[in-house]
Amino acid sequence: MNATPEDPAPVWLEVALNGPWGRDRQPLLPLSVAEIVAEGVACAKAGAAIIHVHSRDPETGVQRDDADLYAAIIEGIRGQVECIVYPTLPLAGAAGHAAGDTVAARFAAVEGLAARGLLEWTVVDPGSVNFLHRDGVAEGDDGFLYRNPGDHIRAGLDVARRAGAVPSFAIYEPGFTRAGAALAGALGTREPVYRFMFTDGFHWGFPARDWALDAHLRLLEEIAPGAPWMVAGLDVDILPLAATAIARGGHLRVGLEDAPFGTRLPNIAWVERGLAAIEAAGRRPATPGEVRAAWQG
Repeated sequence: MNATPEDPAPVWLEVALNGPWGRDRQPLLPLSVAEIVAEGVACAKAGAAIIHVHSRDPETGVQRDDADLYAAIIEGIRGQVECIVYPTLPLAGAAGHAAGDTVAARFAAVEGLAARGLLEWTVVDPGSVNFLHRDGVAEGDDGFLYRNPGDHIRAGLDVARRAGAVPSFAIYEPGFTRAGAALAGALGTREPVYRFMFTDGFHWGFPARDWALDAHLRLLEEIAPGAPWMVAGLDVDILPLAATAIARGGHLRVGLEDAPFGTRLPNIAWVERGLAAIEAAGRRPATPGEVRAAWQG
């Protein structure tokens, strides 16, 4: 993927289709396998090279991390379009995510996908963080501790190493970059993607500001110079930061997992807005093959 002045390096566009939320927070979420597949296919055809999904219980719509459900989603999307599709993990510490309590239970679904040759990228969150939303503070809501103890991080990276999968690091706090890079280096995984997580609604990390991106990038340059990175977040419109991120060599994630809660824009509209931001920066979206080429040679 050699850029030239005539064809500068393309920008990766990822869409996170649903996330751990319910329709009380995001009314337009795709929940069933059929809905997730349909939206994934539409977004990939529009130009998203990477698709991130949370599988759901077909009866309740609650997140259910199950290898069969994820396989149906991944194979359903990739059977119609060429793209990278990757799953999440149980949100350890949150209500309804008891599977996140033990290493074996937490990684059962991704282990199952790896055994089937379906794990191309995988989530690794290299640190723990308090999930406290601004809307609950006045009511005395303490949120929850999103737990990623060291043995869980190592287990996730070990799955990635054995499967040859790319670890996608969610960087909620700057220290996650330091821990993630150290552990990935120690375990010998493929080079991770550093996904800087911004927010307007939660009380962790940074808001989506240029100065905040600069802080992340200065640390990344010290810890893992040249590593691929993208801007993303939760309960945030990341697009005002897109031009700066693209100019500095970064990539972009959009979608209903990340968007401001209650958005009336569906996933395809967020993808279209992401594509417009890429084109406004004088660039083009990367193909899945061009994303994969970052780990070749």
